[in-house]
Amino acid sequence: MTTPTIATTTEQVDAAAQAAHEAFLLIAGETLAARADRLTAIAAALRSNTDELVQLGTEETHLAEARLQGELLRTAFQLELFADEVRSGVALEATLDHADPDWGMGPRPDLRRVNVPLGVVGVFGASNFPFAFSVMGGDSASALAAGCAVLHKIHPGHRRLALRTAEVVVDALHSAGAPAGLFAVIDGRAAAEALVDHPLVKAIGFTGSTAGGRALFDRAAARPTPIPFYGELGSINPVFVLPGAWANRSGDILTGYAGSFTLGMGQFCTKPGALFVPDTATEEELRTSLGAALAGSAQAPMLTPGLREGFGAARDAVAATAGVTTLVAGSDDDIPAPTVLLIDAEAVARTPEVLHQEMFGPATVVVRYPDAQGLPQLAALLEGQLTATIHADPEDATAELLDTLTGLAGRVLWNGWPTGVTVSHAQQHGGPYPATTAPDTTSVGTAAMKRFQRPVAYQDVPDAALPPALQDANPWNIPRRVDGRSEPSGGRR
Repeated sequence: MTTPTIATTTEQVDAAAQAAHEAFLLIAGETLAARADRLTAIAAALRSNTDELVQLGTEETHLAEARLQGELLRTAFQLELFADEVRSGVALEATLDHADPDWGMGPRPDLRRVNVPLGVVGVFGASNFPFAFSVMGGDSASALAAGCAVLHKIHPGHRRLALRTAEVVVDALHSAGAPAGLFAVIDGRAAAEALVDHPLVKAIGFTGSTAGGRALFDRAAARPTPIPFYGELGSINPVFVLPGAWANRSGDILTGYAGSFTLGMGQFCTKPGALFVPDTATEEELRTSLGAALAGSAQAPMLTPGLREGFGAARDAVAATAGVTTLVAGSDDDIPAPTVLLIDAEAVARTPEVLHQEMFGPATVVVRYPDAQGLPQLAALLEGQLTATIHADPEDATAELLDTLTGLAGRVLWNGWPTGVTVSHAQQHGGPYPATTAPDTTSVGTAAMKRFQRPVAYQDVPDAALPPALQDANPWNIPRRVDGRSEPSGGRR
């Protein structure tokens, strides 16, 4: 077993960054197959150590064994999906424009563009997903898939699990022939700040609180050489129920909503925090239906004492907002019972901040509106979101609301629930600030690799000197765009 060095001081972070940069240079000329093989080696190692890692997770996080088993499966699958994407060459976006003396604006030189990895990437682990958004979660996996080296800042909420997972990853990389230093972990606040500041670190991936993420984002931008900061910060993930859907299936909608906002004790970044319903819904109807749906909700300690404290403060702040009343009272126990608050649209218009406060835990606010035609204006009071959901039946007019939500959210759902983010090619997990700091990117799915690449164009470079992805013979057999036409792998057909 290879035990990773844990950098906790500024000097140790500097040494880790130097080693990561050297490892990055060593793999610069590798084949796509070699890069992909490293990802599958890590996936296999995680699968073979499932029992031990899940046991550590249950001891540190209060999460159920089944939840952790599923999360580890997702993490391994994600690595394997990235490996397939790497082998395909699609992410390179190789584009060739041969010299053309008759080009419309004048003679065109030979130009060829390809995406190259950034270098050393810093990744901050999240508290709420100890596998999927942690040591070898989406940010680390996509950075390695892009061809980068990774320095991962472990989360104190599951420190033992993070360190053991790092051991598994480093050992797997060593067995796959990766150079030492390609992946390493750091720990502590001083090390985290040094990571963001280090001149060899070329980008940061972050999942966490809005306050912490914004502080690091500002720090990354204030460097002598600013770097991209890909932060997932906060979202209330609104759900809009149109009148037809409400009249036809309000009971099912409230039951589904109750299950979604309490899933995992409300500690999902996609937890729905605001439900918009017609004002034909009476307080008694809402209280009775939601109370019954919540009666059987699974309850467990929150992930960390800090999260429990922050949840209580946010919930109480929303409850104290003018115009807000309590539909279903929660509790201030260590394991808080779900809370449902109520406000009417007229009051929201006066105090729109009620729609800006994320309650990271089992609490939500119901907003009653008088007229569906006013929903786009209500939606416009929201900040940027990871998701937004519409529940509608055929008789409901939704075009304007859908257009409004498209401008606000990274993923728009129809007659579903936002909790649960599948890993796929078309997934978009991002959105306008404060949902993320980079709304044109995703942190989930194969497109996540693009965050840790940059395009380089080569002009009039001899064919033999070009990267393999750009040579005329296409030795890697990847899909490319040549002289404006898409060519599948294998070249012209």
